[in-house]
Amino acid sequence: MVKSSSLFVAVVIFFLASASVASASQPSVYHVTDYGARADPKTDSTSALSDAWRKACSDPRPSVVYVPHGRFHVRNLGFEGPCRSKDILVRIDGTLVAPSDYSVIGNAKNWILFHDVDGVRISGGILDGQGTGLWSCKLDGRKDCPTGAMVSFASFPLLLIRSLYFMQNLHIANSKNVEIDGLTSVNSQKFHIAVTGSQNVNLRDITVTASGTSPNTDGIHIEKSTLVSVLNSTISTGDDCISMGPGARNVWIERVACGPGHGISIGSLGWKLQEPGVQNVTVKRVHFTETTNGLRIKTWARRSLGFVRNVLFHHVVFDGVKNPILIDQNYCPGGRNCPRQASGIKVSDIRYKSIRGTSQSKVAVRFECSKANPCAGITMHDVKLTYVGGGRGEEATATCANARGTSSGFVMPVVRYL
Repeated sequence: MVKSSSLFVAVVIFFLASASVASASQPSVYHVTDYGARADPKTDSTSALSDAWRKACSDPRPSVVYVPHGRFHVRNLGFEGPCRSKDILVRIDGTLVAPSDYSVIGNAKNWILFHDVDGVRISGGILDGQGTGLWSCKLDGRKDCPTGAMVSFASFPLLLIRSLYFMQNLHIANSKNVEIDGLTSVNSQKFHIAVTGSQNVNLRDITVTASGTSPNTDGIHIEKSTLVSVLNSTISTGDDCISMGPGARNVWIERVACGPGHGISIGSLGWKLQEPGVQNVTVKRVHFTETTNGLRIKTWARRSLGFVRNVLFHHVVFDGVKNPILIDQNYCPGGRNCPRQASGIKVSDIRYKSIRGTSQSKVAVRFECSKANPCAGITMHDVKLTYVGGGRGEEATATCANARGTSSGFVMPVVRYL
């Protein structure tokens, strides 16, 4: 009898302990509808999402902020850290919708901001910036248009980051260990997604959609950040599909489809004298379709202590791209008030490998480097670009100014370096 009692007690203790462990491992779920969110156009769900985030952020356990199916209308949202837990999932099964009147959030710099967070994952969902009205305002040349909003993640003081003056759908700021997967950004007022001042941010299975004529709607912008990856994503927009500003380091971009848009750009750089450089960038298995540019490095023609170095472009395909390969150190969009100096940005160790495709321009490769700081260490290996805009037998050409480099394997067009 004693043995039976002892066995029963042991079994009860085991199950109680197992239940306790299971309970401890279950995340807390904060359902935004429990805080007043409603999927209808008359309800402002901003406070509900903010309240759900504050609860999750103050919870020491793993937690989930859950947005169900439906269209939830929200104004500016700030998800502020630091949080007690480094395991928070923001799961979006529905759509977050910005105000249709762009003046409501048009000067707010960010629509959705994650600031000073660590260990956050954003999964699924659609962000609808409803930016078409603001685009029309700007394309009409009106002077009273607001700047526009975006979404972002960053870590530097806001006044120090130029990109934060643009309205973004999503902005990740002053953050680390962030994952974004399965997210769709539609019709952002300006930049769709910005990552600034952050560390270890991984984006995968991202979809960006906006008109090819939408102004300043960069798909993903990376600045003053390190260890950032963009994988398995499709970007169609009116500006750069992906842009990298000052201080972008250790960036990995792979399996991205770009078009329409202005391509993948490093820059613009060199607007300021004291500016952190861009280095250790890999772009591979990218397909460009009828974009304005393909692989571009752009710097202002003025004094700067910045640099671009150790960049690899590998396994890239161009389909009807206007400027497939471009280094432009006389960058001045619109041609007004151009500095007309020599760019101080030092460009070096830029590698182009296994690149194929078609160019809409006869000049398919254009290296326009700085007279004061010629590009150095450019290498091209197995590059074949064909001109499709001319008559039969008309081949693509390359222009090269102030650039030192080497070519190997089959390279067409031929590049004549310094």
